[in-house]
Amino acid sequence: EYQSKAKKLFRRLNSTSPSRCSLESGAYTFHYQIDSGVCYLALAGCNFSKRLAFSYLDDLRREFANQFDTVRVDSVARPYHFIEFEQYIKKARRSFVDSRANRNLAMLGAELQDVQRIMVENMDEVLARGESLATLDDKASHLSLLSRRYRDDAAYLNLRSVYARYGIACVVILMLFCYIYFKFLW
Repeated sequence: EYQSKAKKLFRRLNSTSPSRCSLESGAYTFHYQIDSGVCYLALAGCNFSKRLAFSYLDDLRREFANQFDTVRVDSVARPYHFIEFEQYIKKARRSFVDSRANRNLAMLGAELQDVQRIMVENMDEVLARGESLATLDDKASHLSLLSRRYRDDAAYLNLRSVYARYGIACVVILMLFCYIYFKFLW
């Protein structure tokens, strides 16, 4: 019964069909994935994880792409041309159905989520550090501007104090010369 439903499904799939989909059929669900003109199909119980089913299909897709190139796929003329791939399908099926393997995959998925969370946290830290560095850069450039202004003001005040010191002395000496000149030479 499910074999005939699978054949009907293959006949109805075309280029406008979604690349990944799950179709419920009674107590079972058909999961399929289409990639590079090849349709990968799995039949699983309704309580079987969709994520695990698509992980299985993705594993088959990767291995199939490694073993066979697209030219060979396009030139297929007879049914069951890739029968040698069945050995890998059986091996992958056993590993995905095995409950220990499922637990291992679940633990691996949890570890991946932890790594992703750590990466997100690290990214937030990097962004915060980047904002801090930008703020620090702004403050440093502002401080540099203020120090130049302080240096220029200090040079100006130093010049004024020199003028004031020597200016008073020059005025006193000039007045003394004027006094002597008018007193003795006139």
